Amino acid sequence: MAKIKEKEKKSEEDLWLKEVHTVWGPVEADVIKSFLESSGISCLLRGKVVQSVHPFSADGLGEIKILVSKKDFALAKKLLKNK
Repeated sequence: MAKIKEKEKKSEEDLWLKEVHTVWGPVEADVIKSFLESSGISCLLRGKVVQSVHPFSADGLGEIKILVSKKDFALAKKLLKNK
């Protein structure tokens, strides 16, 4: 029973997300997402979608955060540094 709980804990920790990078537009975010996914790293984009109403960035309105699982963070950071 303890082994099952330990395995569940690891799986749960793998789902925790950590911000690996921030960009200022959806095009750049999609390019980075595709790059990471082609390297086997799943990621999620989180941001305020206001470009359709206001096609400019001000006070973080166009900011998009790229999130990866905690277990993939170091590799994703390294890949983005070398891109």
